[in-house]
Amino acid sequence: MTAGRRAVLAAMTGGLLAGCAGAKNGGAAASSSGPAGTGSGAAIPPTSGAVPSATASATRPPVTRAAIVARYGRSVPHTWGFDAPGVVHSLPRTTRAIALTFDACGGPGGSGYDQALVDFLRARHIAATLFINSRWIDANPAEFHRLATDPLFEIANHGTRHRPLSVTGRSAYGIPGTRGAGEVYDEIAGNRAKLTRLLGAPPRFFRSGTAYCDDVAARIVTDLGERFVSFSVNGDGGATFTAEQVHTTVASAQAGSIVLCHMNHPEGGTARGIASAVPHLLDRGHRFVRLSDALYRT
Repeated sequence: MTAGRRAVLAAMTGGLLAGCAGAKNGGAAASSSGPAGTGSGAAIPPTSGAVPSATASATRPPVTRAAIVARYGRSVPHTWGFDAPGVVHSLPRTTRAIALTFDACGGPGGSGYDQALVDFLRARHIAATLFINSRWIDANPAEFHRLATDPLFEIANHGTRHRPLSVTGRSAYGIPGTRGAGEVYDEIAGNRAKLTRLLGAPPRFFRSGTAYCDDVAARIVTDLGERFVSFSVNGDGGATFTAEQVHTTVASAQAGSIVLCHMNHPEGGTARGIASAVPHLLDRGHRFVRLSDALYRT
């Protein structure tokens, strides 16, 4: 990401959060605890949004934690933020497509369910990609099942404990990051295993808690068969924007934008802001796609 692009994003978000910041902590670093359990559940019949990331990733032997630690345990990161090499920030600009993505953070980041938002997307037949955390699934099993079986939506991996993805324990927005390659693996693979069981196929995409990562952690995401997806439009400032702010920010999205918002804070302005911004974008000739529709179908 260039310095100019960072400045644009900062101006659009007013310095506010890209991901839910849990209990509104400060920016001090802290140590993270070990990975949470991955839960259990019966498999949900796959829909068009629950498909393998590629034939190879669906059939190759799983990459083990020990292999990741051996490969990256001594690696030193060189970047930190939203722009590690290989991170996806936008769609191919060959169409008028925009990808709406909604995080469900779980735990201290919030386990609510924005029914009004989902009802609007369904009523207008607006496709979206939902980045769902393991703890949010545990808190909302029935809602997750309905979302996962709805072909409008694609389910993606938002981590096991909603951690910034770091091999050195760096924090973002006061949320402590993963400490070392092993904890990076746990953050990705714990929820990947849960989603694979529930969906019948592994997720294609990953976004860390806060969307922060370093370049080593981003390579681990790739090794585990997923693509790290960031954003080009911070649509709701970590679920802190008013409906008017959401409208202004999302309505300004350009072709190829990946919009980041949240679906776990029904008390916020996201649903009303999206409901007013989407018709504006449709009138401008844009269409809405799931990430797989744009990144895997050319």
